[in-house]
Amino acid sequence: MKPGILRFVLFAAFCVFVFGMNESVNAQKADAEILADAAAVKIVPASFYFAGQSAPTQMRNTAVARMGKDRHFIAGLVDTSGYSAEISGKYEGFVITDSPITIGGRDLATGAYGFGFSTDNKLHIFDLSSKEILVVETLNDKEIKRPRPLMMSVSADGVRFYKGKNYALVAAK
Repeated sequence: MKPGILRFVLFAAFCVFVFGMNESVNAQKADAEILADAAAVKIVPASFYFAGQSAPTQMRNTAVARMGKDRHFIAGLVDTSGYSAEISGKYEGFVITDSPITIGGRDLATGAYGFGFSTDNKLHIFDLSSKEILVVETLNDKEIKRPRPLMMSVSADGVRFYKGKNYALVAAK
C-alpha cells in the first residue's frame, strides 16, 4: 500500500474513533430525564436521617433525575423544625445518588447527603453527621418565570439542580 493511502486510512480510522467517543459521551449526558411525580414518589424516601434525627420529606418539594439506564439522582427538602438552629440554618434537604456524579464540576461519590443552598451563591453538601464535605458555586437562571423551592431540569451538560433560581449542574461520571 502506498504511504499516502496508508496515512489517509489511518487518519480516517482515527477520526471515526474520536468522533464516536465524543458521541458516546454526549449520548450519556443526553440520556438524563426528570421523572414525573408519580414515578418519583416510588423512589423518594418518606423521611431522611441527618445529624442524629429523622425528618419527614416535603414530597411536593422533591425531584428525581434518571441518568442513563438505572442511575438516579434524588433530591428533596425536609421539615427541619426539630433540628437545632445550628443545623436547620444550613441543612435544607437531602440528595441521594446511586452512582458517582459531578456536581458543580466536583466529584461526589455514591451515597446519601444533606445539602443547603446559601445566600452567597453556594451549594453546601454534608455527610450524614453534618460535616461539610463539598462546596460549589451556584449559577442564577434569570429565565425562570416561576421558580419552585426545589426542582430539576435537563440541560445540554447534564441536570440542573435548582433551589429557586439558583442551580448547580449535576452530571453522570
